[in-house]
Amino acid sequence: MADLSLDYSANLLTFKTMFISIFLEALPFILMGVFFSALLQMFVSEQLLARIIPKNPILGMLCASLLGFIFPICECGMIPVIRRLISKGMPVYIAVIFILSGPILNPIVFFATYTAFRSRPEVIYSRMGLALIASLVIGMLVYRFIRYNPLRLSAETMYGDQNVETTHQRIGEKFTSFFMHMINEFFEMSKYLIFGAFVTALIHTFVNTSQLLAYGQGTINSHLFMAGFAYVLSICSTSDAFVASSFVNTFSTGSLITFLVLGPMLDFKSTLMLLSVFKTKFVISLSTMIVITVLVLSIGLDFLF
Repeated sequence: MADLSLDYSANLLTFKTMFISIFLEALPFILMGVFFSALLQMFVSEQLLARIIPKNPILGMLCASLLGFIFPICECGMIPVIRRLISKGMPVYIAVIFILSGPILNPIVFFATYTAFRSRPEVIYSRMGLALIASLVIGMLVYRFIRYNPLRLSAETMYGDQNVETTHQRIGEKFTSFFMHMINEFFEMSKYLIFGAFVTALIHTFVNTSQLLAYGQGTINSHLFMAGFAYVLSICSTSDAFVASSFVNTFSTGSLITFLVLGPMLDFKSTLMLLSVFKTKFVISLSTMIVITVLVLSIGLDFLF
């Protein structure tokens, strides 16, 4: 009994240490993310975003894939913004590229990934490069094959006459809305981080490492496992690198990239949000494109490394 009690105490201590370290390491990046997201929500209009995108399809795709450098919006706030942009005339393929690349190709996520993988720079640049390539490939597929309006509702049905611009608000009202948006998004995002840190700490504390290692050694199995892991955990892109870094000695570089790229592009919570905005047929088509494209590219990375 004494041995069992000691093992329980040791496991509990390991669990608490792992959980708190993951959460605290990611917390500053979540705070930065919600700050910039709230700033853009309140002070940058959708019309401005739509105007800066070139009319030429190729230039438009490249511009959309790089918008994340300028507008570091987390995937949690991306879909409602894109719905408004599409309803105002933004091409669907441009919107899709922005949805997919924006949560990864932005300075906050880059520095978060750098902090988590500073000893593995190949992971940092592979994540950014693969996200760029994957979003462009998927955008081209959407441009080629999606010929219908994917929105569930029309602009009139969605907004009616209640779409009040924030420019008509007083300064005090703007800042109140700004902080309310930031607080709401912080609590919305942090609960996914807490859940992800909790599950990761449980796995590292109570799951036999050799069992995970068996999955991590397979050429295909490791990618499929990390893809499913990313989908279920639904961790924000500003904090998923800290979870992935805890598996750096268990899984291949390519499978870590699968986790780091697929998760921000497609996870459980974003699927629900997509289904609330887009038609089911479009969500299924887009999800299939994302999974196949990311898996093919990330498996190819394993042959390079």
